[in-house]
Amino acid sequence: MRLLVMSDTHGDAEVIKRVREANPQVDAIVHCGDSELSYDHPYLDGVKKVRGNCDRDDRFPNEELFEVDGVKIFVAHGHLLNVKSTIMNLLYRTKEVEADVAFFGHSHVLGTELVDNILFVNPGSLLKPRAIAEKSYAVVEFEDNTWKVTGYTDNGKEIFTKNYALSE
Repeated sequence: MRLLVMSDTHGDAEVIKRVREANPQVDAIVHCGDSELSYDHPYLDGVKKVRGNCDRDDRFPNEELFEVDGVKIFVAHGHLLNVKSTIMNLLYRTKEVEADVAFFGHSHVLGTELVDNILFVNPGSLLKPRAIAEKSYAVVEFEDNTWKVTGYTDNGKEIFTKNYALSE
């Protein structure tokens, strides 16, 4: 399974198009909110997407829960779960919906960690990054009970790769 995850594009539709075109071989595309585009914008077609605090189109859901290849995926922007202070609320919500992975944005900080065998990924921002200079997104892969998260710049340069083997 291979997923393209982005967030916080804040009105820059072209970066969404460019990142999608650079990653054609994915099983799903996720936008973690603050696209500031309309829900039915053509560059968001087929994308699993949620509403961020800057999104005005109320057709965006606050959360998205879906499965790919038997892996349960939870998506939230994070503003309603206070992710700038702690991921505990996100952890509790992810456990509540029994998801295997949580994707979120809001803080504009690229990062990933494994907590209680649940993968958490914030792809950073493709417009206004914080904590690093590079605008970023992530590609998340799952195979043989192992997560692989790769962070990329908006131009496709690799920032990092981290692997997490799940405990039995």
